Amino acid sequence: MTLTVAGEPLVAFLLASVRILAWLAVVPPFTGRTIPTMAKVVLGLGLAFAAVPNGDQIPLDTFGLLLNVATQVAVGVSMGFVCHLLLAAIAAAGSLVDVFGGFSLAQGFDPLSMNANTVFGKFHQMLATVLLFVTGGHLIVVGGLLKTFEFLPLGTAPQWDSFPDVVLTAFGLFFTTAVQIALPLIAVLFLSDLGLALLTKVAPQMQAMSVMFPVKIGLTLLLVGLSFPVLPHAIDRMVDLSTQALSTMSGAG
Repeated sequence: MTLTVAGEPLVAFLLASVRILAWLAVVPPFTGRTIPTMAKVVLGLGLAFAAVPNGDQIPLDTFGLLLNVATQVAVGVSMGFVCHLLLAAIAAAGSLVDVFGGFSLAQGFDPLSMNANTVFGKFHQMLATVLLFVTGGHLIVVGGLLKTFEFLPLGTAPQWDSFPDVVLTAFGLFFTTAVQIALPLIAVLFLSDLGLALLTKVAPQMQAMSVMFPVKIGLTLLLVGLSFPVLPHAIDRMVDLSTQALSTMSGAG
């Protein structure tokens, strides 16, 4: 028995897999060692089947095919980087809380991400990942990625002039969202530091320095617990912004 496969659909499927795998290599939580490489490959191939790309516009000569592969890698990495910036805003907010709460002194090496993480930075990252899957936001973001094959078909050149504007906007939203989440906590922690510092000047015999760290730890834990209701809304907003960024980079609007 002889099996034959049409060349154009197979090339389109492989190119779609390249774009999706490049996107998965950058977007959390798929980046790093948390998810095995084979699982990412299987997921990328499965999503390429779901995309059902059209291969009529794909050049089949060697130079055109290699150029198309490089284009798909660049598009996938660029889109994944923008999604990574937007979805990492909550983890950045946790890192800001660590800095002002004094927990940044207790950094630990994370073998999965291969870098040093602070306590609340890692905790907020894990919490954001859980909220992303619980709320179904991962399906919306993946659906936005698959929609890019309709607005940016394989074999066509993307509008590269829109990419820098989207990346700069994502940077601004990344810092703005992180500061908006962490700013109330930072303000209260700053006032607590100021009050304890004044207490050491007014009543030095009370030895406020000995109770400063326990008070800040308890206050930080209390404030972080009070900030939990804000995180689901922040995740929903980041998911919406990620899909809008994917749509803009694919030339849909």
